[in-house]
Amino acid sequence: MIIDILTLFPGIFRNVFDESILGSAIKNGLIKIRVHNFRQFGEGRHKVVDDSPFGGGPGMLLKPGPVVDCLRELRKDPPTSVTVGLTPQGSPLTQNLVKELAGLERIILVCGRYEGFDERIIPQFDLQISIGDYVLSGGEFPAMVLVDSISRMIPGTVGRRESVEQDSFFTGGLDHPQYTRPKNWEGKPVPTTLMEGNHAKIEQWRRAKSLIKTAVKRPDLFGSLPISQIDKTLIQKDLFSIKQ
Repeated sequence: MIIDILTLFPGIFRNVFDESILGSAIKNGLIKIRVHNFRQFGEGRHKVVDDSPFGGGPGMLLKPGPVVDCLRELRKDPPTSVTVGLTPQGSPLTQNLVKELAGLERIILVCGRYEGFDERIIPQFDLQISIGDYVLSGGEFPAMVLVDSISRMIPGTVGRRESVEQDSFFTGGLDHPQYTRPKNWEGKPVPTTLMEGNHAKIEQWRRAKSLIKTAVKRPDLFGSLPISQIDKTLIQKDLFSIKQ
């Protein structure tokens, strides 16, 4: 997969993609990341990319020319790309959206800055994405989040596929509780079920705990989960065992 990133501050990305799982995926050729400074398409001797908004108001807006000219240049190269604008007005980033993007051959991420994009840039985006309802200085950090989340969906990036499939949100809900050694730490023991070696029982325990955790901590997500009769039985059994 190829990911092109358009930004005014390419230095922000320096070394970010070199470490851990993502770094290995790049070294192994599973994903290719190219960072482009669209200031090179700026206007005049000083490569101007922004200007004050018509009608007045604080801050500066990104001019349409430099961003669009950069996009047009990148689109000349195969394979065909999907262009994503990282903006507050975009669709919320979800795991389902990440899965869809991970299936593409190439995407272009456009990082906003200052007060945002001139509205005439927006039609250049096939999709707009927001990573949350809060204010950031630009689209660079959202681009990093998106690249990291997408890379995990590409086969071979994560050593064991089960690690990805058991992550929170992969199936729509939160992950089940996890434990490691020691078996008893400061009077807090690991649940007996996880140490009995009965894999079917462990899977049932994990499913019940995942559903209960989602219901308590993210009821907004729980309401959209497909809950089977078996799921309801597992939840009831788990809650009953807690009461005992």
